[in-house]
Parts: sequence; C-alpha cells; structure tokens
Amino acid sequence: MKVSKKVIGNLEKCYSVAPLTYKGKKHMLVAAEKVNQCRLYDLEGNQEEVIWEGPGGTMSMVQVPGSDGQFLATHKFYSPNDSKEAKIILAYPEDGKWKVRTLAELPFVHRFDIISRNGVNYVIACTLKSGHEYKEDWRSPGKIQVCVLPEDLSSVDEEHPLKFEVLKEGLLKNHGYCKAEVDGVLRSYVAANEGVFECIPPESEEGTWEIKQILDEASSDMAFADFDNDGELEMLTISPFHGEKISIFKKQDGEFKKVYTYEKDAEFAHGIWSGEIAGTQGVVIGHRKGERNLVSFRCTDPEKLTFTADLLDSDIGPANVLHYTNDGEDYILSANREIDEIALYKVEK
Repeated sequence: MKVSKKVIGNLEKCYSVAPLTYKGKKHMLVAAEKVNQCRLYDLEGNQEEVIWEGPGGTMSMVQVPGSDGQFLATHKFYSPNDSKEAKIILAYPEDGKWKVRTLAELPFVHRFDIISRNGVNYVIACTLKSGHEYKEDWRSPGKIQVCVLPEDLSSVDEEHPLKFEVLKEGLLKNHGYCKAEVDGVLRSYVAANEGVFECIPPESEEGTWEIKQILDEASSDMAFADFDNDGELEMLTISPFHGEKISIFKKQDGEFKKVYTYEKDAEFAHGIWSGEIAGTQGVVIGHRKGERNLVSFRCTDPEKLTFTADLLDSDIGPANVLHYTNDGEDYILSANREIDEIALYKVEK
C-alpha cells in the first residue's frame, strides 16, 4: 500500500482523533494530550473550528449516538504520572458556540467508549491506574467501569454525574481499548498487563455485563481484522505496555493462537486502527520511538498465513490514527505527536 501525504495542521502534542457528524456532514476531531486545543476539520483537511483552547489532556473522544455534534471526551489526563484530575466531559454546540460540561470526575480515566446494544447506550471507561503518589507509581491497578448513558444528558453535570459501577478491577497498566462486532453483537476489548478481556454489554438495561479473558499475554493495545477473509476476526496486539512487539493471533480450536510476529521492534507502538482500507482488511500501527514509523499490516497469503508490513511514513511518531473514506477515496488521519503534526494520507489505488 502506498500513500500521498498532506500536512493539515500543527498542534503541540496532538494525540486524540475521532470522527464527528455535525450539521449533517462528516468531520474529524483532533485534540492535544497537553494543555492545548481540540479542533474540528472537514474531510478535505480544512480546519473549521476550535472546540476548546484547553485544558487538554484528551485521550479519547466519541460522538453521542444520534446527536448533531455532541461528543464525550477525556480532560486532564496529561500522562500516567499526571492524571489524578482526569474526567469525562460533554462538548456540544449551542447558540453558535461550543460548550463543555463535566459528566463525571473519573481519576486516571484513559480510554472510554459508548457502546450500544438493543437501543441502550452504555459508557465503558478504563482507568489506567487507581492511585498515584510518585513518578512511575503502579501500585494501584486500574479498573473497567460501566454505566448507562442517559438519552437526555441535560441534567447530567458535576453535581449530578454519571454513576459508574466496577466491572473488573486489578488491571495493571490498563491501557488498550477497541470494539468489534462478533456474532452480530458489538463487544468491547480491553488490554492490560494481565492480558486481553472481552466485555459484552447486557441484552437489556436491567441485565449484567459479561466479561471473559481471551488472551493471557501482557498487552498494551489490540485491534481486530479479518486478515485472511475467512469470516472470523484475527487479533493484532501490541505488547507489553507501550511496547515494541507486534503480533497477530488467529482463533484456532476456540482460542487465540499466535501466527505472526513482526520481525522489527516498533518501539513505543501506540497508534492503532483496524478495518478495511482500499478493499483489503488490515491494521495500521504507529510507533513513537526509534524509527517512529506509520506501518500498515495485511495478509498476503491466506492459506499460509503470511503477512506483510507496508511502511507508509517514518520519523513522525503517531499517537493515534483513523481511517475514513471520502468520495470513494481512502484516507488515514494521523496525530503525529512526536513532531506536533496533523497529517492526512491518501491511499493510492
């Protein structure tokens, strides 16, 4: 796979990227890890608005389903050593301006998402740790917490916050998150030192979540794609925490077995997106140290399960990546954190 690159902006410590439908059109959000902006771009890469100037610390952003421009985001998660004041906020357009309201104070919240089942929206939030007193203090493992997202958010604020319940605790370096559909049901996946866990929302609001471990290898993140087009998803993982090993697992006899390991060290592998790009299932990975590459993985021989890694860009240090299509063309948006660059890559046919 080859790409052509266009730099669409510069933002110090740009980190989080997400799609947003607003005023009936698809857009892209880009926000910073440190005290800095969140910006709104159109699909051509033109900056349209600044959502906020600060406080930043944005690890995750996700649109409220069915809304026009409303989205949830993390604020004040500046690093694993500076995230005690982290929270989930609601950003929303009102009277021509963007407003921000706190929905929950959730110290150390890193990744979160909104996942839907049978018409009910749930928030699943992952805290990287549960306490912090000194640099590199990992004595208090993180948690997975869940709640129902009310249909009407107008009464949710700092005094009346979302009420989370703990789904699982004891997760050291609880860093990775994605969601994938299996057997017609959307599921959340969480990666930590203990491995990878599958979290299935309840069938109804009164029901209970299911959680099960699907991998016992320390993982920093994971993504799913049907690399070999056999109708079942394979799993690509980054290991260990902020690690350099990239592996692909295939389900065999009901368990995920390792079938590929990238021959290179992808130091501080971080940015990750999976799905179909230009008709091929694959995973895009960015890593933030060493060669600081943007790499795309795909299967070249489904029978022999051979994989290849296409180098898309180098010396950029992506923190997060996002794929979308526009006018029949495929694009990858990358927050190249290590060089403060927001870049758009058009996939060449």
